[in-house]
Amino acid sequence: MATVKLDGERIKDWASFHAECRREFGFPEFYGCNMDAWVDCLSYLRDDEGMTKFRLQADEILQIEISKADVLKLSMPEILDELAFCVAAINDRYEDYGEKPALELILR
Repeated sequence: MATVKLDGERIKDWASFHAECRREFGFPEFYGCNMDAWVDCLSYLRDDEGMTKFRLQADEILQIEISKADVLKLSMPEILDELAFCVAAINDRYEDYGEKPALELILR
């Protein structure tokens, strides 16, 4: 199973969140460093668009694992809230197209 690991201690603000995501997901150079761009990139996990370093099969899920999530929840709870909201929205988008959900958020 494909997994992206983000360290909750390294995420201090939105800029560091997007920098971590760009590196770990392999987002393209033109990534806009905002949640609209994050959603757009992760909406193409099963396509060959080059929006991430991942290419999922029809039944595969990408796990997004946040280590030290308790630290992130204390320092930047809005990031975790928005992340959970966006993961759900992306999965809804996949289901709207008749596909299985593609993302799973794991807080450690």
